[in-house]
Amino acid sequence: MSEDLLKGMHIPRPDVFDFEGITMIHYFTDNWEKVQNFQARPNDILIATYPKAGTTWVSYILDLLYFGQQSPERQSSLPIYERVPFLEFAVPVIPPGTELADKLQTSPRLIKTHLPVQLVPKSFWEQNCRVVYVGRNAKDNAVSYFHFDRMNSVQPEPGDWNGYIEKFMAGNTVFGPWYDHVIGWWEKKKSYSNLLYLFFEDLVEDTGRELEHLCSFLGLSTPIEERERIREGVQFDAMKKNPMANYSTIPVMDFKISPFMRKGKVGDWKNHFTVAQNETFDQHYKRWMKDTTLTFRTEL
Repeated sequence: MSEDLLKGMHIPRPDVFDFEGITMIHYFTDNWEKVQNFQARPNDILIATYPKAGTTWVSYILDLLYFGQQSPERQSSLPIYERVPFLEFAVPVIPPGTELADKLQTSPRLIKTHLPVQLVPKSFWEQNCRVVYVGRNAKDNAVSYFHFDRMNSVQPEPGDWNGYIEKFMAGNTVFGPWYDHVIGWWEKKKSYSNLLYLFFEDLVEDTGRELEHLCSFLGLSTPIEERERIREGVQFDAMKKNPMANYSTIPVMDFKISPFMRKGKVGDWKNHFTVAQNETFDQHYKRWMKDTTLTFRTEL
């Protein structure tokens, strides 16, 4: 589809509905049969996150680790959403995620999803695929998701921040409750050894260290100088300026409202939460998280 045609398309904001027990929109369920029947391959790598938790960052890191040296032209000619298809995405402006994944020529195939663990296609588990999950603290995640919903016309209308934070706490954002998502994947790690659980905050604090963890998990012996080159290339400011990584080539996002890559910081929630909101959120958070060993940092 040509760029001009894309720019002329109007994508209506969707309504939310209950789907398999979570809040969803039709752009992620329209292709559901093909999503559930998707045939994973043993060397596929699934990148899983709750929305706005560092998905594109880790996708880009993995793409560079595997293909940065062997096909550098990819970096300048193919946007990240074509290199790392979004499995359940079905929007008129690009082919569905399942189709893009099936057409991938690369090996391994890198595929991303925001699905909670219970809705992931069975073939990923049957093929014992490696999975990289990224979790981000709830407060920063909520703020980032709010700004994302403001600028992205394939997401529901977010309303104002006061209403949004209530919606987030109630689990009524797309892909369901943040709490269930991060805990569900954390629990999966206990029974599924091929899962690496990363934290957004750790990536911000020391990207090089987390790169080492990734290489170790993936069995890659990437030379130190190459890892350093990747670490520099995936710094937030570098990616924010990179049209192949920053989603500026997708017409459904209005960068005049907010950039897709906004701040990439830990602790920006302090600029949004009122004292009262923070107290309410903390009480709610303790109730939801009281039975899990999973912990997050809200500042560095």
